Amino acid sequence: MLTKIFRPSLVVGALCLSVCASAHARDLIETLYHADFTPDTDDEIPRFTLDGELGVLVNTGNTSAASVKAAVNADHETENWSSIYLAELLYKESGSATTERDISAQRFYTSAQFDYKLLTPGRRLFMYGDYEDDKFTGYEHRASLAAGWSQRVWRNEDSEFRYSVGPGYTFIEAEEDNNGVVNDGIIVRASAEYKYHWSSGAKLRQFVSAEAGEENTKSRSETSLSANVFGSLAMKLSFILSHETDTPEDVAALSTETSVALVYQFF
Repeated sequence: MLTKIFRPSLVVGALCLSVCASAHARDLIETLYHADFTPDTDDEIPRFTLDGELGVLVNTGNTSAASVKAAVNADHETENWSSIYLAELLYKESGSATTERDISAQRFYTSAQFDYKLLTPGRRLFMYGDYEDDKFTGYEHRASLAAGWSQRVWRNEDSEFRYSVGPGYTFIEAEEDNNGVVNDGIIVRASAEYKYHWSSGAKLRQFVSAEAGEENTKSRSETSLSANVFGSLAMKLSFILSHETDTPEDVAALSTETSVALVYQFF
């Protein structure tokens, strides 16, 4: 008699445990794979913005010089992804009426970061890659790849803050005469970005990043302030600081760049 009474209850208990376990597993899968995606409430989806930046200085006469800085920034927001793209070019040369023109800066830099949105708003997984070709660093070119955790801590009408951190790898090809310092290998990459918008249309952006490896730590800081001139045209003042803890003998560890440029928002 007792067997007949308790056997159905055991079956019901087993079914309840199975249902609870299945529900927990389903919630975990939804969090990782967006089976039931809930977009960030303050995201405008879909959204794509593209800005072009140009600064030019030309000097002729007894002393001749030319300087060009150009950049393209893009921000792409979809239901599942938040992506940022950057391409930057810097070129400088100078001379005089009696001497040949010398190139003093020649750099191309591009980067992209892809954030995959998890179920919890603001929390993401990121993939990052960059490429740099700078003729005055002792390297032919360098590239970095990284992946890990990213989070947008907040975003409101006035400001936004986001960060990312994760492991990666850096690839470096040194110049022929630079056999002493080749800082490639496994790295840990971290970055943070803060933006503030005024009601007048002016914008402040502070971005910092660091790539820490066994032999070298490479860091970059960019501070920029822009203000609308009219329509989609804005004036931008920026200050970039780059630093490495281990560089070739004839390369400075710290370099700075200050520029004023016009920015046009295409989209």
